[in-house]
Amino acid sequence: MSPAANDQLPGAPDPWASSEMPRFRSRPPYLMTEMIAAEPALAQRLVRRLREQDAIGALADAIRKATEKRRPVVITGCGTSQHAAMAVADLLTEAVSPAAGHEIRAAEALPLVRRPLDAGILIGISHEGGTTATNAALEATRAAGGTTALVTVGAGSPGAALADHVVTTDEQDQSWCHTVGYLSPIVAGIVLGSRIAGTRLDAVAIHALLDVANDHRGAANIAAGLAGVDRLLVVGTGPDHGSAREMALKVSEGARLAAGALELETVLHGHLAAATRWTGIVVIGTDAIGDGLAADRVRRTLEAARALSMPAAALLDESLAASIEPALTPAGRIVLPHTGRVKGVAASILAPILPLQLVAERLARARGMDPDTIGREDPAQAAAHA
Repeated sequence: MSPAANDQLPGAPDPWASSEMPRFRSRPPYLMTEMIAAEPALAQRLVRRLREQDAIGALADAIRKATEKRRPVVITGCGTSQHAAMAVADLLTEAVSPAAGHEIRAAEALPLVRRPLDAGILIGISHEGGTTATNAALEATRAAGGTTALVTVGAGSPGAALADHVVTTDEQDQSWCHTVGYLSPIVAGIVLGSRIAGTRLDAVAIHALLDVANDHRGAANIAAGLAGVDRLLVVGTGPDHGSAREMALKVSEGARLAAGALELETVLHGHLAAATRWTGIVVIGTDAIGDGLAADRVRRTLEAARALSMPAAALLDESLAASIEPALTPAGRIVLPHTGRVKGVAASILAPILPLQLVAERLARARGMDPDTIGREDPAQAAAHA
């Protein structure tokens, strides 16, 4: 364990400034390694801080009132923050239990610039608060008469200046292959959902769930099984699709391996026509699946992968893992942790976070990549970003 695993991370710079590329490391531990190790303790600290944050109470009241009036509540972000937005939308929908056809939803930022909300609430997620498209969506919504909110690391960013409600997470990710930047807004969404639903939240249980999920051996085994592929598909349904999208992004950024995410049913409807024995696949299946049909599709997907000689791995909850024979996951599997003290959508979203991040980090090691820089030490990549 990193000696810094229980230490508080630095906050946002004051005055605000966009972060600089982390210093290149030729071998592990990388900053990403240290950020993953820090997440269980960070989540516990964050739950305790956010429960006392006035902005959480104010935003919870605003969401409750908006849904009572059947006004839209939309969550947005870009990249990792968009995947966190998907998770937060699922968490808040469960907490509010809105009328049928009025679910809280996640949406891409750019369409919200063209068609801003003139009522209801737009919640942006941006780790540093400087994302151009997210800020443009907040600005357009405010100009149209909607309410704006931002979940971010500090209150001094350009995005925070555009928000009526600013929820701060206070500890900044030190790697550009964001892991803390993904977990933090999800924890904020869990606290916000708990405040809306009036339920008790157990910070120690969240710490324990994440800590048990810190499975380095399982992640290393999967990374070894996938290290020779030239492309990776990551598959999930419901909240697991958001996890799949985040894993694909982490693998692309950190390991520089081409990766894409697909919904569980979609992968069976044509995408495998381009797959070969050099195409890897990872299936994520948690308690969120919750029915025999979805579990059957997990099995069929892995059987299809076997027929194509694809290296296949999986992150599965205990019940799914017990029903799927090891031969269907030749590249390895991680059985996701479970605790009765973290329930519902929160459990399904939290359980795969560290495993998917660890697999990406171990793939980066196997491929000789420093994940922290997301490739921008390469002049061509830096120019593409600019």
